[in-house]
Amino acid sequence: MCGLCGGVFPEVRAQIDRDIAKEVAAVKLDETERVPPIPTRRDFALEMARNRRLSFLMLLGFPIILILLGWAIGGYVGHSHYGIIIATLLALGYLAVAYFAGDQMILSFSGAHPADPQTDKQLINVVDEMRIAAGLPMPEVYVIESDAANAFATGRDPIHGKVAVTRGLMKLLNRDELQGVVAHEMSHVRNFDIRYMMLVAALVGAIALLADGFRRSLWWGGIGGGRRRGGRGGGQGQAIFLLIALIFAVIAPFFAMLLQMSISRKREFLADASAVELTRNPLGLASALDKLDKHLEREVLAGANRATQHLYIVNPLHQFGMNSGPLFSTHPPIEARIKLLKSMV
Repeated sequence: MCGLCGGVFPEVRAQIDRDIAKEVAAVKLDETERVPPIPTRRDFALEMARNRRLSFLMLLGFPIILILLGWAIGGYVGHSHYGIIIATLLALGYLAVAYFAGDQMILSFSGAHPADPQTDKQLINVVDEMRIAAGLPMPEVYVIESDAANAFATGRDPIHGKVAVTRGLMKLLNRDELQGVVAHEMSHVRNFDIRYMMLVAALVGAIALLADGFRRSLWWGGIGGGRRRGGRGGGQGQAIFLLIALIFAVIAPFFAMLLQMSISRKREFLADASAVELTRNPLGLASALDKLDKHLEREVLAGANRATQHLYIVNPLHQFGMNSGPLFSTHPPIEARIKLLKSMV
């Protein structure tokens, strides 16, 4: 430092600046090592588009399985095109029954009754809020008198939409959590998931019935006898078609079931992301799922069965964890759903 003016000599100032820069760099490096990286925020719109795309691609597998099964059985009989036509008509018949009567059958099986405007006022208000957010008509609101905590939506389109909630769920959740659950179910209605899954269920039912009918006919000699009495092709061709038809009759229902469950898992992820769009509160639904997960171990929903398990917000029959490989589950692991929701905060 200059003794006359008190200023720092330039060479010394430069050295001080270099030392300070080194210390700052060392502090930043240390902080980078100690602070974990911030996770990337997930966007609900991108998640919705992704799950819609994957669901559609999986849906294409059902007509392929059905056509191949009908072709193989028809080829064994001697008329492949007839087999395809019969398989298609069978699927259409299943779809017609499910489309026009499926929602009332589901409500009847579950023991649901219309919600009371006085007793269930909060539930009706929350459903009304979420249907306004979704831009939908007011659905019919039902209550299931069970201590189990669960909910589902049904109806072939938003005009015929129906939302059912158990009494146990209303007691367990606070208003924000109930709003998240109702938003999830309204998302199923808005996304036409019920119609989508009815189509899937009809195709699965047609595949199972066609495969089972073929196996039973072979056992009793019905199809085989008809093929021997008439039809084109030699014995070698008949044996090849028989082998192909048997293979498809065994594996087709299995693969159809796997596809159905995989599509169901994708639609649950889609409904979770859509619920965030309606509520703008991913933590409400995440907290509700956490409570439902813990509550499932204590209460059993009596009206649930294998035919309706995919409808509920959480599977009332089976739960699969992150490490259990949920290949045969209709729902994704709840831990994965909560993790995805929290990444949208």
